[in-house]
Amino acid sequence: MTAAHALPLLVAGPLLGAALLVATGRWLPRYVAEVFGTVLAAATAALALVLLTVTAHRPTPVEWAGGWRPRQGAGVGIVLVGDGLGLGFAALVSVLVAAVLVYSWRFFDDPPAHQAGAFPALILVFQAAMCGFTLTGDLFNAFVFFELMGVVAYALTGYRVEEARAVQGALTFGFLNSLGGYATLLGIGLLYAHTGALGLAPLGAALDAAPHSAGMLVKAAFVLVATGFLVKAAAFPFHFWLPDAHTVAPTPVCMLLSGVMVQLGVYGTARLYFTVFAGPGGLPGTAVRRTLLVLGVLTALAGALLCWLQRHIKRLLAFSTVAHTGLFLVGLASLTPEGVTGTALYVLGHAGVKAALFGCAGVLVDRFGSVDEQELHGRGGELRRVGVLFTVGGLALAGLPPFGTGLGKALSEEAGGGWATVVFVLVSAATGGAVLRVAGGVFLGLGAPPGEADVPARTARERPPDATEPGGPGPGGAGAARTDGTDADGARGTGAAETAGAAGTGSAAGVAGVGSAAGPASGAGPASAAGDGDAETTGADEPAETPGRVTRAPDTMLAATGALLAGGLAVGCVPGLWAAVSRAADSFTDHTGYLATVLFARAEPLPHSPVPQWTATGVLLGLLSAALGAGAACVALRTVPSGVRPRWSRPLRRLHSGHLGDYVACALAGVTLLVALVW
Repeated sequence: MTAAHALPLLVAGPLLGAALLVATGRWLPRYVAEVFGTVLAAATAALALVLLTVTAHRPTPVEWAGGWRPRQGAGVGIVLVGDGLGLGFAALVSVLVAAVLVYSWRFFDDPPAHQAGAFPALILVFQAAMCGFTLTGDLFNAFVFFELMGVVAYALTGYRVEEARAVQGALTFGFLNSLGGYATLLGIGLLYAHTGALGLAPLGAALDAAPHSAGMLVKAAFVLVATGFLVKAAAFPFHFWLPDAHTVAPTPVCMLLSGVMVQLGVYGTARLYFTVFAGPGGLPGTAVRRTLLVLGVLTALAGALLCWLQRHIKRLLAFSTVAHTGLFLVGLASLTPEGVTGTALYVLGHAGVKAALFGCAGVLVDRFGSVDEQELHGRGGELRRVGVLFTVGGLALAGLPPFGTGLGKALSEEAGGGWATVVFVLVSAATGGAVLRVAGGVFLGLGAPPGEADVPARTARERPPDATEPGGPGPGGAGAARTDGTDADGARGTGAAETAGAAGTGSAAGVAGVGSAAGPASGAGPASAAGDGDAETTGADEPAETPGRVTRAPDTMLAATGALLAGGLAVGCVPGLWAAVSRAADSFTDHTGYLATVLFARAEPLPHSPVPQWTATGVLLGLLSAALGAGAACVALRTVPSGVRPRWSRPLRRLHSGHLGDYVACALAGVTLLVALVW
């Protein structure tokens, strides 16, 4: 079997495994289903890594399904292309999925009868969709995998379907991503009407053959297709679904959403430009560069600011993902192999670090039933290993050398140059500093403890780990549905309904106990100390994700979290990996070489960019951003009263209302901004 023949196995293997789990789940013991899913995900990861190694110095493997190869540069077959970045992302997806399945062993309550394989089956379908998206050489098939990815992620986000807020968060996710999908499909239709082709290479060749035939149509098609990818990437102002989904999704799902799925939106945008629109019949490089820069800076700054303002730890991490998406877009904006190399290494390092941070947050949920930074103040001291992992993850997020995030940040700063360096340093410091602030308060007890007015009333959190109560975690599931908006004691729940009432909306989001001024409520605390009347998502009274409160972190959770963080470190310490990513970036940005490889099976000579290295400037800037983050965290812990949110941040916070109408309006504004930037 050749490398090209093995490419379909990266998609078909997880799909067949998921089908087998669904078919036999009613008879399989739970541990058998979980082990089978983990082994299959790991085998797929091993295959992707082997293919990546074998093809590193060989021509790109191309597999035309069913033998439908192109004739004289024209073809209608389905094609998978195993170039360096595509295979690299498939390997990253598969490794992360395997780690998440290890993390998830015995994670949830016992599944409903005859559904032991439901969760690992969904994860495997998710893996297949993401691998297919990275490898496909056909724009319509990219849309199909894109939609499959979204549907499965929607189901995983609302996995705790018995909870109203989980359903609401999943609906927000599904609705906004569906709008993005419709835009992408419309753009594909325009391109097909203009060129008669759907493959990425045939589309690029057709546009290059008639460089001045339909400028307006080409621009409109790019805007529409890119809109769908940017929604998936959670770029500002398309990002609203991400923090809301992270608030309600199970922790293992958050690890995949922020660890790799969001980054695939950035990958799709870059793939679209370099393969289809980078030639003479596509878009001017200045327009694309301007678009990526403006969107990247807006996304990075908005995400960093909102990250710093959060007390809900999972939302804080979600907004840090938004901020880093902006940095990825800024890194790509140079449209050079060096910029792509830096961004790819940044994505690799970020995937391990961010998934590890969410893994630590999951331990807090399982131990204390809360991810509220203020409520957990000083209570995490007993989880020393988790505290160490969380603190190291915060430093890595800030760009501390020698982590992969630091190397990717340094290379992206070098490619962007000038003021872009300032953006990278400030945003990295803000996101890393927010994580370090949480680490200092929760695990070390630094800073003044919050007052009684800043800590939500404790209810089910305080019960003994093995106790059960009506509506609490027990044999029947992760908690009984509470559609009446009450908490375990019968009091009005989490402040979400009060938020809607105070705002005068009376919307369905408020009735469901979900919408709040900060998104779907996960235990809303009091209005901010500034007195502006804005309720806040706090993370108190998180629903149980395990059969009972754990007294110590399970070894599988700690092992997976530690391995992911170690992977983020390894990215910055293995020179051979840097050289491989550089070669992959050279191939990825070579528009004519891609067309020749896919359509004519002809390998074109590639220019070889210098192998990336750590530089003194990059190390110093990484140390600077880490020091700024640590300093900001210390200052915040010592001087900022708990519960205070500055008045000037109120408009930005109120945009995250939890109401779909507001989010759709912002998405339409984003499309308008895209049109203005491209034109």
